[in-house]
Amino acid sequence: MAIEIVTFSGSVRPNSNTERALSVVVDALKQTPGVIVHNVDLGVISFPLPGRPVHDSQVQEFRQMVRNAAGVVIATPEYFGSYSSLIKLAIENLGHPSALKGKPVALLGVAGGRIGAIKSLEHLRSVGAHVGAIVLPSILSLDRVRDRFDADGTPDEETEVLLRGLADQLIEYIKTSVCPKIVLEDMLRMEQAK
Repeated sequence: MAIEIVTFSGSVRPNSNTERALSVVVDALKQTPGVIVHNVDLGVISFPLPGRPVHDSQVQEFRQMVRNAAGVVIATPEYFGSYSSLIKLAIENLGHPSALKGKPVALLGVAGGRIGAIKSLEHLRSVGAHVGAIVLPSILSLDRVRDRFDADGTPDEETEVLLRGLADQLIEYIKTSVCPKIVLEDMLRMEQAK
């Protein structure tokens, strides 16, 4: 059984530090046997404002992709003391009940300052819990992010360990908590079909 993970970033700036950080997490996930990663570029999706009808098929595809995933990684820069508006718009367009409901979600935040993205991650954790996501307790806040990557986008050793660790924690949670549930539900369905 393949484990599908959806990842997305709240930054659309080319070569952003948020994307650099997320790319290390994505790489770690892809190196895990049996894991399929769908790294979604939110910047190419025409999300409607809340309350407006959804006409773009990409929004529907995004929603379905999240609904089908075993887990999600959300990466955000800290903007004005909170997470990016693009992340909020993406979450608003995941339907009601949210496609995040019951999904394990790993949170990654980046910021240029010395306290990191703590404020944005706390806000995002609250929204995730409100829509029913299982926000993993080990959120990752990268402080002084400009100092953590070289000119080519390669992270320093400490940062790489932290980012790969976030991927490992999500996979471990899915393998111990989500996969057994899926197997049990499949067994019950097969038994009921007899």
